[in-house]
Amino acid sequence: MNRSGQRVTGFLVLGILLLSIHGLAMAKDAKLTNIIVTNTRDDLLVYLSVDGAFTKKMEDAVKSGVPASFSFFVNLYRTRGMWFDKKMADLINTHTIKYNSLRKEYAVSRSWDSNSPVVVQSFDAAKKLMTEIDSLKVIPLGLLEKGKQYQIQAKAKLSRVTLPYYLHYVLFFLSLWDFETDWYTIDFIY
Repeated sequence: MNRSGQRVTGFLVLGILLLSIHGLAMAKDAKLTNIIVTNTRDDLLVYLSVDGAFTKKMEDAVKSGVPASFSFFVNLYRTRGMWFDKKMADLINTHTIKYNSLRKEYAVSRSWDSNSPVVVQSFDAAKKLMTEIDSLKVIPLGLLEKGKQYQIQAKAKLSRVTLPYYLHYVLFFLSLWDFETDWYTIDFIY
């Protein structure tokens, strides 16, 4: 092979590698959005959603019957300036989606929601249920001191899918599913 043939081959390999890396980066672009900290008369509440959680490969796998789980981590700290912050709440909530191909419906279980699982026909509706937390009770207001500074930290992570051993070879692409958002922090005074 001459030099121009080697260059073309080199550029082709480089192009394929760049596309592969771009595909992996796209899977890692998930981020928390619409984070709201509010309260009812009795409880401190958090609302949040995840954008970019579902890649095309992940959607295809879920539609073929592979379950997926997202974990949401929410921590509440009482910030104390020169002293160590005091952790007041440490919540882990899990959302799981399963597709029933016979009934053509999605069941979404949410660990914090007493009305779980929710069954829907549309994949878009199922994705919305999977990627949102709506009025999660973090802590009773009676445990907070008025006029003190607090901090909520939140992140989301795709939980590892555990499959039977023989499927690991067939579904090797599941490793491309991995995502974990950064920690997002909101400071507030109660």
